[in-house]
Formats: sequence, structure tokens, C-alpha cells
Amino acid sequence: METPIANESFPPAGHTEIRIVAASPEAARAVAEVIRRSFAGTEQRSYPGPDGSTRLHLTVDVESAAEPSRSWLTTSRPLTGAGTHVDEV
Repeated sequence: METPIANESFPPAGHTEIRIVAASPEAARAVAEVIRRSFAGTEQRSYPGPDGSTRLHLTVDVESAAEPSRSWLTTSRPLTGAGTHVDEV
């Protein structure tokens, strides 16, 4: 766990700094992509972590949505026409 630094700067009001630590850069980027779908954000910054891991930092605007949000009901419905057809066993 990181120790807070006395003179650490904080993001502006309405923004949050997110730090992702992952075993691989691909895993960190995948998580960042999901976050960016929900919140507008700044360019991500990537740093090497201990033992070959990756640290990815990004700042997001928690007051602005990046994409229109969809309800749980909408996202949980199966795709139309994706089921079996009448003539299929």
C-alpha cells in the first residue's frame, strides 16, 4: 500500500485519479478501457511496476459521462435473432 505524500497534488474538483496495477500492460489497458466507457478522461500514463507489473494512471471527469449509459435491463437482454430458429433442434 502506498503511503500518502504530504505535498501530493489532487485532481481538480469533479475529477478522480485512478491507479491500476496489473501483471501485464494488456490487462491494465482493458480495465482502463472499461472505465473510459463510463467517464470522460485524460490521457492515461503508464509506468513499470515492481516484478514486471504495469501501473496505469488516468484522471476521469466524474461529472461527465463518456457514453450514454444503458440500464441493466437493456444490457442483459439477449440479442434479437440470436436464439434458435423454429426449424432447429
